[in-house]
Amino acid sequence: MKRVLYALQFKGSAASTDASGTTLNVTAKATSTSIKTSVFPDGLNGKVESEAGAEARFESTVSMKNEGAFDEHGTISFGADNRLRFVTVGQGQVQPSGEEGISVGAVIWRVDGGDGVFAGAAGFITSNFWFNTANEVTDNQFGVIEMK
Repeated sequence: MKRVLYALQFKGSAASTDASGTTLNVTAKATSTSIKTSVFPDGLNGKVESEAGAEARFESTVSMKNEGAFDEHGTISFGADNRLRFVTVGQGQVQPSGEEGISVGAVIWRVDGGDGVFAGAAGFITSNFWFNTANEVTDNQFGVIEMK
């Protein structure tokens, strides 16, 4: 079994697919990245920097529930024909942030197989995200993928 870790920052948008606004389609892209975190006696600093490499694509369907809870399923493509499929573990949560017009949230996804190099893959992905009133989404993902 091979274990692969990834950390990417996806940027894209969410669009409502129904009149009630309870179902959303999210699409986003991520370039290859380097994430740096520095811990200091007086706090923390983190940044995301682009690196040379290909682009990853994210597509999902979000079903909003009561009080900020949601379910989500979708795919993440890493190059030609290499896709992970995922579904929500439990429920995700979204809420207003302390900044006007910004909402924040988090969700855990279970890897539900995939295609290409991800055929038979398993694992988990965490997503911490924010979006604004223009439905622009920034999604920070960390995945631990087990591949055969």
